[in-house]
Amino acid sequence: MENYHITLRFIGDVDGRTADEIVDRLDRIDRPEFTLSLNGIGSFGSKKPHSVWAGVSPAPEMFALQAEIERICQRIGLPPDPRKFMPHVTLARLKTCRVDDVVNYLAGRGDFHTAPFLASRFVLLSSKESVGGGPYLTEEVFPLHEARSASNFVTRDLQPLKSML
Repeated sequence: MENYHITLRFIGDVDGRTADEIVDRLDRIDRPEFTLSLNGIGSFGSKKPHSVWAGVSPAPEMFALQAEIERICQRIGLPPDPRKFMPHVTLARLKTCRVDDVVNYLAGRGDFHTAPFLASRFVLLSSKESVGGGPYLTEEVFPLHEARSASNFVTRDLQPLKSML
């Protein structure tokens, strides 16, 4: 299970100084934890399938986190990620599979879904260039803060107003 993840931004090979700057900037991100679930299943590579994936429920907080990471990478000087962000979890990498076999496999699992789970952190992963797709090594862990309820915002934000009245 440790190699399953949602790629928010692929960075690629960078020098040590750039890597340190990325870690420093990611460490400053202050965003709330959020709930996700996996829904649906599909494959990449229509004529020659190369991987099977599970879709991720759209969570505005996840898209905001991904956009902030993308802005950070571009400010540091990395080129924009050319791919549109499509949140997914790669379940399997396929070496030699027939299209019909993949279609039959997916057809029986169209209703795939998980219970909601909490995303309380994001991580910086690395992998060996020659391996491709793992194994991954966790380089840094960045916690997300506890989500505040709407009632906490109202109570906290009105306190200064009460003292002014």
